[in-house]
Amino acid sequence: MPLWKNMLISAVLLGLFAIAGTGMVSLTYENTAERIAANHRATLLKTLHELVPPQRHDNDLFSDRIRVRDPLLGTEEEVTVYRARQNGQPVAAIIECVAPEGYNGNIHLLVAANHDGTLAGVRVIEHRETPGLGDAIDLSRSDWILQFNGKSLEEPAGKQWAVKRDGGVFDQFTGATITPRAVVKAVHQALIYFSRHRDALFAPATDSGESRHE
Repeated sequence: MPLWKNMLISAVLLGLFAIAGTGMVSLTYENTAERIAANHRATLLKTLHELVPPQRHDNDLFSDRIRVRDPLLGTEEEVTVYRARQNGQPVAAIIECVAPEGYNGNIHLLVAANHDGTLAGVRVIEHRETPGLGDAIDLSRSDWILQFNGKSLEEPAGKQWAVKRDGGVFDQFTGATITPRAVVKAVHQALIYFSRHRDALFAPATDSGESRHE
């Protein structure tokens, strides 16, 4: 067989393999992306319900939400606030925020504020802090994050919203102060944001369930 025919056949076969491979990758991505999205939603809903249990609200947290943007929330990007209501009355707001001063970068949080301004709880949802040191902010590693439960802007007040090394009331970690300091600051700022915008945050949802506020 002439050389040019061999080259043509090889080129055609390579093209067919490339098309088949691309199709398989695309199909795998589509199936995987749907599964990943479903798993993310389930994990997020579990965390939201840890902060505001289902018995405290009768609305759909995923539908009743608002997109907001404010420097107090630690990022220039929009974040989501999930709103819990019971019989149409405000119960709590779960605010996404960022602690940008973590030891290894941004620490992403959910801060749940009851309508009366007290904290229902705080959870870390993403971080890159050092294993065995800074990762104690994660509830799966320690119960450190639970000390925010019930706190408010009045209790503790002012400068006491800090780790003990800085004259505050919150514990730090042995050998790691930067991480808890960053989280305490971020939670405090999220509470300040909530106190300033409480009425706007609980404004009635639009038909789509999602609105924006700046």
